[in-house]
Amino acid sequence: MAKSDNSKLEQIVAEARRASEQREQGYREQALKMYPHVCGRCGREFSGKNLRELTVHHRDHNHDNNPPDGSNWELLCLYCHDNEHQRQLEAQQGTGSGSSNRTAGATYNPFADLKSLLDDKNE
Repeated sequence: MAKSDNSKLEQIVAEARRASEQREQGYREQALKMYPHVCGRCGREFSGKNLRELTVHHRDHNHDNNPPDGSNWELLCLYCHDNEHQRQLEAQQGTGSGSSNRTAGATYNPFADLKSLLDDKNE
């Protein structure tokens, strides 16, 4: 790739990131005004410095779907937001907890003989 092509690509990527950040700031600010500063999953409350840990989750996973009534948003803490996206990835891959093609559980029980080991030790 020529140097000018590379710099043009970098410029396009930078502009796309700026636009995405501006869009995100817009709907985040709206959601923070609209909803209480509480995680919709774990119920943790946010204020002051830790408010930055409260994120906007798009229920339909489309970051461009930002209706003015906020019906596609919910406030989630960083941890619950990551968990929600992980659950979506697992569902798409068919490996989630609700999947019908689950692999068999573990057959080894590390505590199977624990009682006898403890009984021997107490004697």
